[in-house]
Amino acid sequence: MRSARAARIRGLVIGVTAIASIGLLTACSGGGAEESVADKGTNSEENAASGDTVVIGFSGPAADHGWLGAINSGADAAAEKFDDIELKKAEGTNDPNAQIAAVETFINEGVDAIVLQPTDGAALTEVAIKAMQAGIPVVNVDREFSSPFAARTTVLGDNYGMGVSAGTYICEQLEDTPDAVVAEIAGIDSLPLTQDRSQGFSDALEDCGLEVGPRVAADFTVAGGEAAASQLLSANPEIDALWNHDDDQGVGVLAAIESAGRDEFFMVGGAGSKNMMDRIEADDSVIKATIVYPSTQAADGIALARLIVQGKTMSDLITPSVPNRVVLDAPVVTKDNVAEFIDLAFES
Repeated sequence: MRSARAARIRGLVIGVTAIASIGLLTACSGGGAEESVADKGTNSEENAASGDTVVIGFSGPAADHGWLGAINSGADAAAEKFDDIELKKAEGTNDPNAQIAAVETFINEGVDAIVLQPTDGAALTEVAIKAMQAGIPVVNVDREFSSPFAARTTVLGDNYGMGVSAGTYICEQLEDTPDAVVAEIAGIDSLPLTQDRSQGFSDALEDCGLEVGPRVAADFTVAGGEAAASQLLSANPEIDALWNHDDDQGVGVLAAIESAGRDEFFMVGGAGSKNMMDRIEADDSVIKATIVYPSTQAADGIALARLIVQGKTMSDLITPSVPNRVVLDAPVVTKDNVAEFIDLAFES
């Protein structure tokens, strides 16, 4: 049984190492012959090749939100892609205790790896450490554990980056409007992810001389988005731009905007739902862009768990191991590039 300290040291030792200069691309072997550093690692063909069967336990929250539903279906799709993955999937739950019990079951069954999107990162940390101590690598998805000892690899979306992307896009559109009124409809204000999104948004606006004006918080639901938007619109007769953090609640936000007959501003969404991308593509409403928060994170976690167990790395990386932290991009989707993203979008 490995200690938590040993598990952490292993993660640090085999993390991705940056190549400091192009001069490091060749190195001398002990026999004096030159070998290319770039020939190390694995390529896409090697990764795709079937290997020993990997039994992966997956647990995520209840799919009571379009994005969460896509997380779960993405895990299924990733497992089905490989004939050497056997997926054991716990029932989704919003009860941390039930999720802890599911992980305990995976440990007792001796699975090869666990992919976990915790209902509550702090609450699931202890049982994740227990899995790591049992020699079972844990891939932490989306909601971070409170200890670095709890996961071999962590896959995250970039919440702060979402805010930066939204603010930067709005700055570009309003460069000739120095006194623009920029509104914000956040998610649940008590959540760190909402705080990160708002901070990134504020920082990006400040960089171009703008600031967040009227702001309300919703709750990631359609009804909550409609209520928050109605309140915002009623109190502010003039708005130039609006960022809504979440495309599921954005369905309600758009309903409130259309009900109020407001079209003097443009809106930027968040998360990247197919509903919003369809409206962006049709160009028939105030929604002109959305910021992707990838719903593919669990699918990525399944794929990385397979590579970890099989001793491979991500294709085209040189260091022969999977990184211990992967932060995904937060791109802006507009009418000009929506075709590149819509096939991976989720239904609200």
